[in-house]
Amino acid sequence: MPEKEKITVLADRPLNLPSANRLDPENRNYAKIIAAHDEAMSKNLDGYIDPVNSLFVLTAPWLKDRGFCCENNCRHCPYCE
Repeated sequence: MPEKEKITVLADRPLNLPSANRLDPENRNYAKIIAAHDEAMSKNLDGYIDPVNSLFVLTAPWLKDRGFCCENNCRHCPYCE
């Protein structure tokens, strides 16, 4: 079975703005999550601890540097629309 082609084209949005498909702007914790992501990006960290569920979340710059979408529904995937 042939391997599925990887998505390598970045979405047309800033790295600090997640896709609404991955993080709904109406989410009551949206501001907390964005603040945690912004802080991690400003410190050049690979990720941050989610302020709601305590899971480790990768930042958009880290995901961008990987070079492709892994199709695991990453919250800050820079490749998905």
